[in-house]
Amino acid sequence: MSEILVPDLGESISEGTIYKWLVKEGDTVGQGDVLAELETDKVNLEISAEVEGVISSILRQAGENVAVGEAIGIIGAASGSKPQAAESKAPEAAPASGSAAAAPVAVAAPEAPASGDSHAALASPGARKLARERGIDLGEVSARDPIGRIGQADVSGHGAAAPQATAPAAPAPQGKPEPAKPAASKAAPEDGKNVERKRMSRRRLTIASRLVEAQQTAAMLTTFNEVDMTAILDIRKRRKDAFKEKHEVGLGFMSFFTKAVIGALKTYPLLNAEIDGEDLVVKKFYDIGIAVAAKEGLVVPVVRDADRLSFPEIERQIGELASKARANTLSLSELQGGTFTITNGGVFGSLLSTPILNTPQVGILGMHKIQLRPIALDEERTVNRPMMYIALSYDHRIVDGSEAVSFLVKVKELLEDPEALLLEG
Repeated sequence: MSEILVPDLGESISEGTIYKWLVKEGDTVGQGDVLAELETDKVNLEISAEVEGVISSILRQAGENVAVGEAIGIIGAASGSKPQAAESKAPEAAPASGSAAAAPVAVAAPEAPASGDSHAALASPGARKLARERGIDLGEVSARDPIGRIGQADVSGHGAAAPQATAPAAPAPQGKPEPAKPAASKAAPEDGKNVERKRMSRRRLTIASRLVEAQQTAAMLTTFNEVDMTAILDIRKRRKDAFKEKHEVGLGFMSFFTKAVIGALKTYPLLNAEIDGEDLVVKKFYDIGIAVAAKEGLVVPVVRDADRLSFPEIERQIGELASKARANTLSLSELQGGTFTITNGGVFGSLLSTPILNTPQVGILGMHKIQLRPIALDEERTVNRPMMYIALSYDHRIVDGSEAVSFLVKVKELLEDPEALLLEG
């Protein structure tokens, strides 16, 4: 018998949420087979079988939070009789394992009812906490888990049904619980209008927390300018076919903006710094984060040492990272770090916005939609030019307004004279 354990999730990540199980109890699995998908604050990770055998028990259900090293299931020997034996003995095996992660399963929680009900002893910590908050007796909660372990979804379902004082709901079918459904019925307003309540993903919760934290901790201001994109559009029109034929990658806008940002950061280094307690850490390298909108939420993969890369290398790396982001296959190392961020709301049609800092960074550049606008060349001449508003949000605690404005002017100058980017490199 082998426990299915939550693997090490990388630096600074101690827990995750079971996104979904790809197997069910009774399934035969081989070594290396993917068993479940785990959602962390940054990426989704796959949990694979370390041994071959039969899934004899699933201890934690989809939607539950789990810690690194915690047992979430058991693989029994590949025998027709042993899976059932392993399943029936699973509660007894937990305390004998000696695993620190499995210990909470075996030890009765102090908040369990005095009656010593076996269901309460098998409740997960999250379920006990939820039951305590809602005043629910765990002895009255029905468990969906085959070995009788009570999860948060079981407590949520019981709490939603209790106020109705009707016959208990039919047991849920064996398989993945859907905690959103009980919550939705509980949230239905009295006027009968239809609403839907969905559980926020771990990544969305993390994004929300980080954005609020950035606004609460940084003295964030935004300054704006506009860029005449005529020269860049002309270069792309004349060179894009030859560029793609030679380098097998398209010539987009991001390489120009990345190079321009690096040139400006070298001139105004405080935009490439961060605050560490009472210290100011000025970074002498340029790892540029590129914000990408993925299905599960915004992610910011990092182009490492972007100042050392050529235009085609930057375009290639950004393309690869964006593809991984949309396929949810980014590694944690590809998301960690970063000294400055670029975000492009223009791809969605945004004309102007105020980007929020990606802490602990102190600067983020927002790109926007290119739009023809009348531009006065002098007192007598006005022409239509492809213009883009750009925005720089910065932390005023260490970046003065004059420096932020000058930084953005430098970016504008480099973009409007793309040949100067070669000299800045």
